[in-house]
Amino acid sequence: MTKNSLFSAYKLGALDLSHRVVHAPMTRLRSDADDSPSAMMVEYYRQRASEGGLIITESVHPSFDSRGYLGAPGIYTDKHVEAWKPVVDAVHQKGGRIIMQIAHDGRQSHVDLSNGKAPIAPSVVPFDTVVFTQDGWVPVSPHRALDADEIPGLIESFRLAAKRAHDAGFDGVELHSANGYLVDTFLQDGTNKRSDGYGGSVEKRARFPLELTEAFISVFGAGRVGVRISPSGKWGSISDSDPESTFAYFAQRLNEYGLAYLHVIEPRVMGTETLEEGKAPVASAFLRRHFQGPIIAAGGFDRYDAEQILQRGDADLVAFGRWFSSNPDLPERLRRNLPLTPYVRDAFWGGDERNYIDFPSYQNELVE
Repeated sequence: MTKNSLFSAYKLGALDLSHRVVHAPMTRLRSDADDSPSAMMVEYYRQRASEGGLIITESVHPSFDSRGYLGAPGIYTDKHVEAWKPVVDAVHQKGGRIIMQIAHDGRQSHVDLSNGKAPIAPSVVPFDTVVFTQDGWVPVSPHRALDADEIPGLIESFRLAAKRAHDAGFDGVELHSANGYLVDTFLQDGTNKRSDGYGGSVEKRARFPLELTEAFISVFGAGRVGVRISPSGKWGSISDSDPESTFAYFAQRLNEYGLAYLHVIEPRVMGTETLEEGKAPVASAFLRRHFQGPIIAAGGFDRYDAEQILQRGDADLVAFGRWFSSNPDLPERLRRNLPLTPYVRDAFWGGDERNYIDFPSYQNELVE
């Protein structure tokens, strides 16, 4: 085993890991009606925990009106804190670590998910996509631009969410600044047309995500905070006129904090779809030149190119999503080069236990 193998130990900020196979955040839409994590979610995370392994949760919302998908979990009430504790305990009992990803879906939402209030964004830039409501997949509602005096309250909602995650026992938090959700729309100039202190220059566009990062650090300390980004990503109709300059600047600013990691989504994927089969990862290699801390690479990796990116030094850990959905023992399968169970796309976005917590481990497959 080489020093930078998927199965070599690594210290990620304040977390000691025994391998580098990370469970990527995946929206699965199986929370209870009050946005608490359900019993089957507890089982899902328990199954995928491993000794010294890292799990990053699906997006968890800091307020009722920050949701973009019915069935996505929240962390905005004390009841949510209590409901997340069994998830954390299940992972810890297997020797794993678990970080909560906190996200505001911004303009990717609908009035039915926010008591009739319009979705929010830094600016009004019309676009087309669909979100999940009680009526199924429907077009987003028209969004509105945030007033500057609303932003401090938004930042406080993220800080309180991190505080609740801390109270629930999580090992850290990740800021979701990717995929065209609220934080990402502030950073990139295709969606941020503001002319105040939160828009215009890259320095001003980066202000909101940096202030959120500081809010998280105030709760957990820098060694337990990560940030996820998607340079040149297309999900949510996001865009930037000069993504290399924007993300280089943002990464360089993040260096000031000594974060646990930067989590980079490669542009070869968009959500659950691979855009170009066989395309090499490029974003992590670019950001390695600008970010001084650990990098988690995500987006379309298999065992071979995960090992390759670690050997090149472009990333320190690799996050797997789709393959983790159908292989609860994925780290062990990759370690032993065992066959992988195919994932089931129809079960990605909501449903019941089927094709969610009924995938057996490899040893149980053999028994069956």
